[in-house]
Amino acid sequence: MDHQDVRAALGELRRVLAPQVGRDWDVPAGPLDWSCRDTLAHIGHDQLAYAGQLVARPVDRYLPFDLAVRPGAGPGDVLQVVLACGELLAVALAAAGPGVRAWHWGPTDPGGFAAMGVAEILLHTHDIATGLGLGWSPPAGPAAAVLARLFPDAPTGTGADPAAVLLWCTGRAALPGLPRRTSWVWRAALPE
Repeated sequence: MDHQDVRAALGELRRVLAPQVGRDWDVPAGPLDWSCRDTLAHIGHDQLAYAGQLVARPVDRYLPFDLAVRPGAGPGDVLQVVLACGELLAVALAAAGPGVRAWHWGPTDPGGFAAMGVAEILLHTHDIATGLGLGWSPPAGPAAAVLARLFPDAPTGTGADPAAVLLWCTGRAALPGLPRRTSWVWRAALPE
């Protein structure tokens, strides 16, 4: 995965959520304890954190900074912050050579950071869409790419849409014949 995948996911986020900015975003974001607004800010935080990691290339920790979105910022403003942070990740990915490694619970390549950025965008857009009562699921192609990169243990042969499998892998949905997950972790770091 790469910068183009991040930009495509950002485009989908904008398409789904921009028309909704006039609604009440203080409602819970699907199964999360966060509000829709706070979940949107979280997407921006992760995009910025991943961009920082790629640029600074620490080998053993996350950089000690956070994104602080002002409490009074409305959903439209928070959406602009998210799109800006996502674009920063896309620019960092486009500039990073394939040999770049930075820390995310181990040495992670640009493709891993791109996959995590896309996963955060798709999964939390789904959470927000659920909270706002929209019938939206992640597109199959990007969901399949995220599964291939971050969830090598994802079930195959179920006949389920990749979006349904991604939602199952992250504890957001059930899959026929499998118990719903209550905990999970993705694997972005490369095997050593």
